[in-house]
Amino acid sequence: MKLVIALKMDLHVSGEIDADLRYKLASLQSSRASFLIQLRLAMVKVEADNPLAQMFAYTTHTTGVILRMYDCASFCSTEDEKVVVSVEAHEKGIIHVHANGKHISIVGVSQAEESKPSENSSEVLIEASYIDPDLLAEAVADKALEKDDLCYKTSRGSNSDLEFGLSYLAYMMEQYTEVEWYEGSMDVEVERERVKVLVDAEEISAIVGMEIELSKVAVVLQKLGFEIAAMNDHQLATKVPFFRHDIKNIQDIAEEIVRIVGINNIPAKPLVFEEKKRLNATSSRYEAKKRLRNRATGVGFYETVSYVFTQRSALETYGFDLLPQSLELANPIAEELNTLRSTLLVNMLQAVKRNVSYTKKSIPLFEIGTVFDKDRAESEKIAFVFAGQAEAESVKNAGKPPQIDFTAFVEKLGAVLGHFELLPCTYENGLIHPYQSANLIIDGEVCGFVSKLHPVVQEAYDIPVTFIAELDFEHFMPKHINACPISKFQGVYKDLSIVVDKSLYYYDVAKVLQSLDEPLLKEYYPIDVYTDEKLGEKKSLTIRFFIQSMEKTLEEADIEQVMGTVMQTLQRQCNAELR
Repeated sequence: MKLVIALKMDLHVSGEIDADLRYKLASLQSSRASFLIQLRLAMVKVEADNPLAQMFAYTTHTTGVILRMYDCASFCSTEDEKVVVSVEAHEKGIIHVHANGKHISIVGVSQAEESKPSENSSEVLIEASYIDPDLLAEAVADKALEKDDLCYKTSRGSNSDLEFGLSYLAYMMEQYTEVEWYEGSMDVEVERERVKVLVDAEEISAIVGMEIELSKVAVVLQKLGFEIAAMNDHQLATKVPFFRHDIKNIQDIAEEIVRIVGINNIPAKPLVFEEKKRLNATSSRYEAKKRLRNRATGVGFYETVSYVFTQRSALETYGFDLLPQSLELANPIAEELNTLRSTLLVNMLQAVKRNVSYTKKSIPLFEIGTVFDKDRAESEKIAFVFAGQAEAESVKNAGKPPQIDFTAFVEKLGAVLGHFELLPCTYENGLIHPYQSANLIIDGEVCGFVSKLHPVVQEAYDIPVTFIAELDFEHFMPKHINACPISKFQGVYKDLSIVVDKSLYYYDVAKVLQSLDEPLLKEYYPIDVYTDEKLGEKKSLTIRFFIQSMEKTLEEADIEQVMGTVMQTLQRQCNAELR
């Protein structure tokens, strides 16, 4: 009785099947062993239990097509006598084969013993499969799955020409068995794109070490099963066959050319080192770090390097971001390093504490390192800590150097970071002093904060007066700067003293000056602040202006016009009076 084949496809969990499958049904009467097949299998150290298994093992080894054999008794439905195969995608790369609700095999990985045919089996279902080896290897890497010999062959790369494997198997079986093949097959095909590699004749010649014509490269590749998609005088585009999954780039192509040309036919040459200019984002970041490190050490800071881990309780105490428990470290290296740090400062304060215990009196430190936010997203920061004496003991200070203060700390930061502005602090954490802190502004953007260490924290760590700063490193990456022409005409400095309210900060005045549309006004900065009883609730602020023209030497009328516009604007928006 011939069996009617029906194929049932069930797709679950990860969606589509990502393997090519072909099933054929055959009826066997008898089979006999072949000494030649046994001998050849013994030469490659492959063992098989019976003549039928020997033919399958030999065909798989010869053609490279992965073949499995099932006893049809496992698949037959008792109601309608159909062979029903259920193929289910559990996840990407893991495809299960079921029969009558029972697990039979995992494509390319393993097969249940009870589904394998015996010498008395009369009906067998033959499976030819192909799955991307990289996909399979990644899928089974961390899973405790039972694997057989075919798993190794599949993960190393198999032949995708399933028709070729089945045809050769039919040829072998017709020689050594009495077999009847049922018409048709059950197929599952996946549309996949072949890898494309662009081959440059000059680059191939440079890699190989001798000049090789592009036409010869094309001939070699075609004979190896590659398809030439396009070609010109210097380059060709080739499509890699599926069974050559090891070919990814032009270096792999060069290896194939060397194999065919013969390495002994390549003339020996002296070794030459040719360095190429490789400027990219990585090198730019390295240069920026190196530049900051050199400046920091030049003004007396010492670089410290700490773990990316820190103590969770410390971050929680001082109000920094914490990872949710689902993203926490599964196996901390130490009890006090049980989470990823969201700030560099906690570890640096620990370093300050250790240095104090070593009797150090001046402790200037900096670190460039990685921090993580509450979503475990990674970013880089640069942090500075200065504790204790502002300078070393010397004759100049009579052995009693002053303690570090806000002004001295900011001056040292300026020597490292360059020009920046300070605005009222908007950051909130337990390390920041409520009255001696500020946002650090570079090119109009807030890039971090500078502050005196909170007295409570200073007391908890038992360290002297300490100042801290933590900044986003991205703000110090090199930026494209458009060059501006330099005037060849002489400029003029003019001082302006105004009387304003004591509560008015200079940066409020600077914002007003910045809004002026005066092309002759190039620069301005404060040089003096004065208060006395006569001024009462007012203060005197002296600002120095630099005025210059790109087109001519300034006349007195030009200078007066600029200064008049400045004074009128300050009177209108800052209630300023001329002193």
